[in-house]
Amino acid sequence: MNLLLAALLLAQVATSSPARIRNRTLPVPQVGTITYGISVPSDYDAVDPRPLVLALHPGGERVAYYGSRFMQQVVLPGLGDLRAVVVALDCPAPSWTDPMAERAVMALLTKVRQDYAIDGRKILVTGFSMGGRGAWFMASRHADLFTAAIVMAAPIGDETLDRRGVIPTYVIHSRNDLVVPFAPAERTARQLETMGRRIKFDEIRGPGHHDMGGYVDALRRAGRWVAEAWGK
Repeated sequence: MNLLLAALLLAQVATSSPARIRNRTLPVPQVGTITYGISVPSDYDAVDPRPLVLALHPGGERVAYYGSRFMQQVVLPGLGDLRAVVVALDCPAPSWTDPMAERAVMALLTKVRQDYAIDGRKILVTGFSMGGRGAWFMASRHADLFTAAIVMAAPIGDETLDRRGVIPTYVIHSRNDLVVPFAPAERTARQLETMGRRIKFDEIRGPGHHDMGGYVDALRRAGRWVAEAWGK
């Protein structure tokens, strides 16, 4: 995805969000200095541990704080009711499945959990397109850390079925997606359902692959589903 297309993809989403985002940097061994954004609820209190949301941005050329823009324009409007600390880093590698990206993600989450009171029973990974592929990947490799996943418009990737859906997983995909085919996403979700995994497939109609704004309402539904899975 080129820079112009990535910018258009984000620009199509409403930009209003009441949450404040702070853009920061973090040195990570074997990776370098990563850039990331963090949103902390205005009523945060250290005596009240909060959920933690990791937001993985879609593809695009490396633009500083691209993850912050994705968080502000898509994730916060969709998942604001979770009252979570939300963090979004810029991918330091070609994809979220790269070992360098995985190291950066784990280092950032470790720091956030050190700096804020986080409820370890409520840690969510979500992403769109390349980020949704990353959400499948992170959830399959770190089911001991993440307790739910929301996957949007995502390629399936190559994780085996037995490693998917180990944690509650909500999959959102548009039937009108001409970039990432709908059928494999639906088929994978149905297979996981037959295996008894806690998974929800949300078929939406209308939005094309680059219309992230068309996913926000479904993301709100996903947030409510995750809250129920967590037991609120």
